[in-house]
Amino acid sequence: MDRIHARLAARARPATGFVSQPEPRTIGHYARGRQLMAGNFLFAGQLVEAKNVSIWDVAPNDPRVASLVQGCVWLDDLAAVGDARARAAAQSWIADWIARFGNGKGPGWTPDLTGRRLIRWINHGFFLMRGQERDFTDAYFRSLARQTIFLSRRWTSTRSGLPRFEALTGMVYAGLSLEGMERHVDPAVRALAHDCKSQVDTEGGIATRNPEELLEVFTLLTWAAQALAEADRDVPDTLLAAQARIAPTLRALRHADGGLARFHGGGRGLEGRLDHALALAGMKQRPGEGLHMGFARLSAGRTSLIVDASAPPVGPASFDAHASTLAFELTSGRRPVIVNCGSGASFGEDWRRAGRATPSHSTLAIDGYSSSRLDPPGRGATLRGELLAEVPRDVPFVQSTVSDGMRLELGHDGYRSTHGLTHARTLDLAFDGRAIAGEDLLATLTRADEAAFDRAMDAGALQGIAFAVRFHIHPEVDAAVDLGGGAISMALKSGEIWVFRQDGSAEMTLEPSVYLENGRLKPRATQQVVLTGRAMSYATRVRWSLAKAQDTPTALRDVGVEDFDAHLTDVDETA
Repeated sequence: MDRIHARLAARARPATGFVSQPEPRTIGHYARGRQLMAGNFLFAGQLVEAKNVSIWDVAPNDPRVASLVQGCVWLDDLAAVGDARARAAAQSWIADWIARFGNGKGPGWTPDLTGRRLIRWINHGFFLMRGQERDFTDAYFRSLARQTIFLSRRWTSTRSGLPRFEALTGMVYAGLSLEGMERHVDPAVRALAHDCKSQVDTEGGIATRNPEELLEVFTLLTWAAQALAEADRDVPDTLLAAQARIAPTLRALRHADGGLARFHGGGRGLEGRLDHALALAGMKQRPGEGLHMGFARLSAGRTSLIVDASAPPVGPASFDAHASTLAFELTSGRRPVIVNCGSGASFGEDWRRAGRATPSHSTLAIDGYSSSRLDPPGRGATLRGELLAEVPRDVPFVQSTVSDGMRLELGHDGYRSTHGLTHARTLDLAFDGRAIAGEDLLATLTRADEAAFDRAMDAGALQGIAFAVRFHIHPEVDAAVDLGGGAISMALKSGEIWVFRQDGSAEMTLEPSVYLENGRLKPRATQQVVLTGRAMSYATRVRWSLAKAQDTPTALRDVGVEDFDAHLTDVDETA
């Protein structure tokens, strides 16, 4: 149906110009723009080096690459460079898109990609049209009109959540900006207002529980509200209310270094995007205590700790969800310390599945099992991937204050059906942010649990239930075994030293790990602290701590040599 309506839209009456053009608010990367101009195309973990080649010829048969390229987000990067060569590349590639795909062909004719593309084409309209002949501008406006009409007919088929918000925001932009397209504004605004009420919950969260996706939704709503206000149109109260709910949630999900917690397929977020969106929206609400989109946060001094304190999404919203219940991330000042491996989606399906498993997160896992399990291949699969079928049903959470700090008490029953065990985790953060004390407990709660545990023990020849508590370390942290194997020291580039210890109830090792990060050609090698043991009874406890070394100052001016080098490089290239 997308293809049929794309062909029908090609017969539409074209727009002839801009009524008004929203100010460009999308943020690009200067370095990425320079790479594109040099013929280095890095999309979905693939690097294609091809000078003087159209961007549409880069891995045309890979649907992941096609999705990223067809959305035209790379226009932001070329606009960030902004010189004559960058503009010529952008103009050439847009003209090539119109020639190849403008009549409804190709993989880019889906509502979400069309909305994403329209926003960029309109944002950078004057950049694209500067110095161009009439033939280009006519084709450009004709294509904008066709894409707008396609959106008006097909947005209802878009999956709820971020794709729907992209489609509707693109329709708002086009209707406000293009001559002859005004009739599409009101239906798009009504639909956007409805989705703000139905898709953004009372906590300011979305169904996927992906922090980076929540940031993208918030950004789109901010752009739409600004465009409506600049056109002297009323901004729906439900849209403003959704922004007001989301803003404090995003603040709660942001670490001390400004990056978002990396859970459920999300990354740290585009640098500057959150601050820019919050400033545009003018939302100053601070997060309160309790859960925010299912996450708990503790912060003190220069330290922030964010924990996944709820069950993962289920159903269609779980296509990117991870088995990360009770996993945490820890950041000290500008430096991440304990992390999750992250989403491996940009490195292929094998890495994507591995990144979703519990051992890829900083929490406890029973050997061979994740706390949530995927549907068998072929049963719960969607176009985007496999869905979660079994997730914890009971995830209790208590936040309190103790004599020397703040405490989180959490649990989940993800291993109850398989082993009769409930995982309970306690995390204490000192008031000065210099120490974290943790306890992980595997326990049976009922007679039925004890029977299930006994069956699991019998199946393992009474050798116990093997488990591992993992703490994945950020790749920029230098970790080493210390004190004759009794501790692990972690040196941050800021000069801070953190020391990890445990109570001796498990075997402690320092093992290889990976850090999965979008925009890189391959996973980054890093390390992880692993506490291994076997549950031999109805209750097994492991205690551990992570604290700054005594001679580490409470406050450090964290500006390293690499920060000055990066700044000087940018200045030199700009000059």
